[in-house]
Amino acid sequence: MSILKFVALSFTSLTFCFATGFVSKTMAASFSVVADGLDNVRGLSFSPDGSLYVTEAGVGGDQLCDVSFNFPDQQACIGTSGAVTRIKDGKQERVLTNLPSYALSPTGSQAIGANDIEFDAAGNPYLLIGLSASVNSDNTPNSENFGELYKVDLNTGALTSIADISSYEFAKDPTVLLPNGFVGSNPYSFTIEGDTAYIANANRNEVLSVKLDGSNLKTLVEFPDQTLTTPTQEVKYQTVPTGVAIGPDKALYVSQLTGVPIPSGKANIFRVGSDGKATVYAYGFTQLTDVAFDTEGNLYALQFANEAFFRGNLDASLIKIAPDGTRTTLISGNGLESATALTIGSDGAVYVSNKGDRVGVGQVLRIDPKAKVPESSSASVVVAFAVFGVGSFIARKRRNFC
Repeated sequence: MSILKFVALSFTSLTFCFATGFVSKTMAASFSVVADGLDNVRGLSFSPDGSLYVTEAGVGGDQLCDVSFNFPDQQACIGTSGAVTRIKDGKQERVLTNLPSYALSPTGSQAIGANDIEFDAAGNPYLLIGLSASVNSDNTPNSENFGELYKVDLNTGALTSIADISSYEFAKDPTVLLPNGFVGSNPYSFTIEGDTAYIANANRNEVLSVKLDGSNLKTLVEFPDQTLTTPTQEVKYQTVPTGVAIGPDKALYVSQLTGVPIPSGKANIFRVGSDGKATVYAYGFTQLTDVAFDTEGNLYALQFANEAFFRGNLDASLIKIAPDGTRTTLISGNGLESATALTIGSDGAVYVSNKGDRVGVGQVLRIDPKAKVPESSSASVVVAFAVFGVGSFIARKRRNFC
């Protein structure tokens, strides 16, 4: 299942205020829709010629249907409905199709497949397919092309495997399996710096690195479980890393989704230095899905939604963090919802994958951080720190597929 379904939010409005010890401002940025009609839209990136490429996790298919490992009362199937769409000169076109996709059936929702795309300095594209391989009866991974990083030929559609993440994770710890026998793994996003790709594996709570020639695949940093202390108990929850970005200081910055019970304001942005140690760079968020820097050193953070998914309100937020730490919420709700990824264009605009948990209605938004529109009076900055329903979230022995 998508990482999106395993997490919940507990802020009911913008959540960055004096109670958490930092300065925050609110404005409303203008946006336009540059692409729509997408299926479970995910990561996006600009190519050197200025075209914008966006991944679609697809709608599953009709193969290997079985009980969903996340929704035992529903069926999930595998197919080849994933795609990469190019947005160029105001037109959108699927330029890479027939990519692996796993989704609930027959709705096609909660898909996992093509999770992210990036380009190296020479303009070569690389594609990250999420989920993981199934495990054969002889206890070896059997890749259905899930769980790998590929180099892509957009002219022929050929995929060349760079890193088999499923096999790597299985070799490291073969006991971490999903209920349906898949390897416990979900590489969700990545970034490229020089000759190296840095990959956030949301399910394994780690960031991997691998050379673009396929060599030296390794775990760069592992994030330990965190603890939520309530008046009655302590609850462990997973970090769930999502977005990765290289900062102006060449350190790696990693956004945190947080696992069940998804406590309010506990999602961090971590800084990972050259020593591989992670420290908290910014805190007080809820359910982050991506981060990116602009050319001026501002860090943009994307919240999937502003309150718990099970509350039914999927309004999302885009937050700008200046080099001095000042935070500005550029947009919250007002059409931004279920936001799954972002990238910065050469025009200084922020491009966001919107409505990323749905079939046929996914969008790419262009958000101008400098253009303002009237702010709704209901968008005041208020903190709701109450931890809801902690007692109902029982610690699970099996790993959440995040």
